[in-house]
Amino acid sequence: MYKKLHHFIKALTIFTLLGFGSSAYADAEHSKEFGDYVIHYNAFRSDTLSPEVAKNYNLTRRNNRVIINIAVLKKVLNTTGTPTAAKVTGHISNLTGQMRNIEFREIKEGTAIYYLSESQFTEGEFLKFELKVTPEGETQPARLKFDKKFSTH
Repeated sequence: MYKKLHHFIKALTIFTLLGFGSSAYADAEHSKEFGDYVIHYNAFRSDTLSPEVAKNYNLTRRNNRVIINIAVLKKVLNTTGTPTAAKVTGHISNLTGQMRNIEFREIKEGTAIYYLSESQFTEGEFLKFELKVTPEGETQPARLKFDKKFSTH
Protein backbone atom coordinates (compact mmCIF):
# COMPACT_ATOMS: atom_id res chain seq x y z
CA MET A 1 0.00 0.00 0.00
CA TYR A 2 2.77 2.45 0.94
CA LYS A 3 4.63 1.75 -2.32
CA LYS A 4 1.48 2.39 -4.39
CA LEU A 5 0.81 5.64 -2.52
CA HIS A 6 4.44 6.70 -2.99
CA HIS A 7 4.18 6.13 -6.78
CA PHE A 8 0.92 8.06 -6.93
CA ILE A 9 2.40 11.03 -5.06
CA LYS A 10 5.46 10.98 -7.34
CA ALA A 11 3.22 10.87 -10.42
CA LEU A 12 1.08 13.71 -9.12
CA THR A 13 4.23 15.76 -8.52
CA ILE A 14 5.45 15.13 -12.07
CA PHE A 15 2.03 15.96 -13.53
CA THR A 16 2.06 19.17 -11.50
CA LEU A 17 5.57 20.07 -12.66
CA LEU A 18 4.63 19.46 -16.28
CA GLY A 19 1.31 21.25 -16.13
CA PHE A 20 1.88 24.02 -13.69
CA GLY A 21 5.40 25.28 -14.22
CA SER A 22 4.07 28.74 -13.49
CA SER A 23 1.20 29.88 -11.31
CA ALA A 24 -0.11 31.75 -14.36
CA TYR A 25 -1.01 28.35 -15.77
CA ALA A 26 -2.74 26.98 -12.68
CA ASP A 27 -6.09 27.28 -14.46
CA ALA A 28 -4.77 25.36 -17.48
CA GLU A 29 -5.55 21.88 -16.15
CA HIS A 30 -8.96 20.43 -16.97
CA SER A 31 -10.64 17.09 -16.63
CA LYS A 32 -13.45 15.20 -18.29
CA GLU A 33 -15.34 12.23 -16.95
CA PHE A 34 -15.76 9.41 -19.44
CA GLY A 35 -17.61 6.37 -18.10
CA ASP A 36 -15.36 4.72 -15.51
CA TYR A 37 -12.51 7.17 -16.24
CA VAL A 38 -11.42 10.72 -15.59
CA ILE A 39 -9.18 12.25 -18.25
CA HIS A 40 -6.96 15.13 -17.14
CA TYR A 41 -5.62 17.41 -19.86
CA ASN A 42 -3.80 20.69 -20.25
CA ALA A 43 -1.74 22.73 -22.71
CA PHE A 44 0.93 25.23 -21.74
CA ARG A 45 4.05 26.98 -23.03
CA SER A 46 7.11 24.79 -22.75
CA ASP A 47 9.33 27.55 -21.38
CA THR A 48 7.35 27.43 -18.13
CA LEU A 49 9.06 24.10 -17.37
CA SER A 50 12.22 24.10 -15.34
CA PRO A 51 15.35 23.23 -17.33
CA GLU A 52 15.71 20.02 -15.29
CA VAL A 53 12.19 18.79 -16.05
CA ALA A 54 12.55 19.64 -19.75
CA LYS A 55 15.86 17.76 -19.92
CA ASN A 56 14.50 14.72 -18.04
CA TYR A 57 11.59 14.38 -20.48
CA ASN A 58 13.45 15.46 -23.62
CA LEU A 59 11.21 18.51 -24.10
CA THR A 60 12.20 21.73 -25.87
CA ARG A 61 11.92 24.88 -23.75
CA ARG A 62 10.87 27.79 -25.95
CA ASN A 63 8.37 30.62 -25.68
CA ASN A 64 6.75 29.52 -28.98
CA ARG A 65 6.17 25.86 -28.14
CA VAL A 66 3.16 24.28 -26.50
CA ILE A 67 3.08 21.02 -24.57
CA ILE A 68 -0.11 18.99 -24.37
CA ASN A 69 -0.30 16.74 -21.30
CA ILE A 70 -2.89 13.93 -20.89
CA ALA A 71 -3.44 11.51 -17.99
CA VAL A 72 -6.20 8.90 -17.65
CA LEU A 73 -7.37 7.60 -14.26
CA LYS A 74 -9.81 4.75 -13.80
CA LYS A 75 -12.31 5.58 -11.08
CA VAL A 76 -11.83 3.47 -7.94
CA LEU A 77 -14.10 4.06 -4.95
CA ASN A 78 -12.46 6.00 -2.10
CA THR A 79 -9.26 6.66 -4.06
CA THR A 80 -7.97 9.23 -6.51
CA GLY A 81 -8.10 6.57 -9.22
CA THR A 82 -5.74 4.19 -10.97
CA PRO A 83 -3.48 5.40 -13.80
CA THR A 84 -4.57 3.73 -17.03
CA ALA A 85 -2.85 3.30 -20.38
CA ALA A 86 -4.65 4.79 -23.37
CA LYS A 87 -4.34 5.50 -27.05
CA VAL A 88 -4.19 9.27 -27.58
CA THR A 89 -4.48 10.86 -31.03
CA GLY A 90 -5.48 14.26 -32.28
CA HIS A 91 -4.83 17.45 -34.15
CA ILE A 92 -4.46 21.17 -33.61
CA SER A 93 -6.00 23.83 -35.83
CA ASN A 94 -5.85 27.61 -35.86
CA LEU A 95 -8.42 30.22 -36.83
CA THR A 96 -7.32 30.20 -40.48
CA GLY A 97 -8.11 26.47 -40.71
CA GLN A 98 -4.52 25.24 -40.82
CA MET A 99 -4.43 21.83 -39.21
CA ARG A 100 -1.60 19.62 -38.01
CA ASN A 101 -1.71 16.16 -36.47
CA ILE A 102 0.02 15.70 -33.16
CA GLU A 103 1.63 12.55 -31.88
CA PHE A 104 1.77 11.66 -28.22
CA ARG A 105 4.43 9.70 -26.44
CA GLU A 106 3.72 7.64 -23.39
CA ILE A 107 5.64 8.37 -20.20
CA LYS A 108 5.65 5.85 -17.33
CA GLU A 109 6.91 6.81 -13.89
CA GLY A 110 6.35 3.98 -11.45
CA THR A 111 2.62 3.32 -11.71
CA ALA A 112 1.89 6.73 -13.28
CA ILE A 113 1.13 6.93 -17.00
CA TYR A 114 0.73 10.11 -18.99
CA TYR A 115 1.02 11.29 -22.58
CA LEU A 116 2.93 14.29 -23.92
CA SER A 117 3.01 16.06 -27.26
CA GLU A 118 4.73 19.24 -28.45
CA SER A 119 3.89 21.74 -31.17
CA GLN A 120 4.86 25.25 -32.23
CA PHE A 121 2.67 28.36 -32.32
CA THR A 122 3.01 31.93 -33.51
CA GLU A 123 2.51 35.05 -31.39
CA GLY A 124 -1.11 35.52 -30.37
CA GLU A 125 -2.23 32.30 -32.06
CA PHE A 126 -5.56 30.85 -30.98
CA LEU A 127 -5.29 27.05 -31.11
CA LYS A 128 -8.11 24.51 -31.14
CA PHE A 129 -7.26 21.06 -29.83
CA GLU A 130 -9.30 18.02 -30.85
CA LEU A 131 -8.20 14.79 -29.22
CA LYS A 132 -9.40 11.21 -28.98
CA VAL A 133 -8.49 9.29 -25.85
CA THR A 134 -9.28 5.57 -25.75
CA PRO A 135 -8.51 3.95 -22.38
CA GLU A 136 -6.99 0.49 -22.64
CA GLY A 137 -9.71 -2.15 -22.92
CA GLU A 138 -12.30 0.31 -24.25
CA THR A 139 -13.53 0.50 -27.84
CA GLN A 140 -15.02 4.00 -27.93
CA PRO A 141 -12.81 7.07 -27.50
CA ALA A 142 -13.50 10.06 -25.33
CA ARG A 143 -13.45 13.18 -27.49
CA LEU A 144 -11.79 16.21 -26.00
CA LYS A 145 -12.16 19.64 -27.56
CA PHE A 146 -10.63 22.73 -26.04
CA ASP A 147 -8.97 25.90 -27.20
CA LYS A 148 -6.49 28.40 -25.92
CA LYS A 149 -4.73 31.55 -27.09
CA PHE A 150 -0.94 31.49 -26.80
CA SER A 151 1.45 34.40 -26.53
CA THR A 152 5.25 34.42 -26.64
CA HIS A 153 5.43 37.10 -23.91
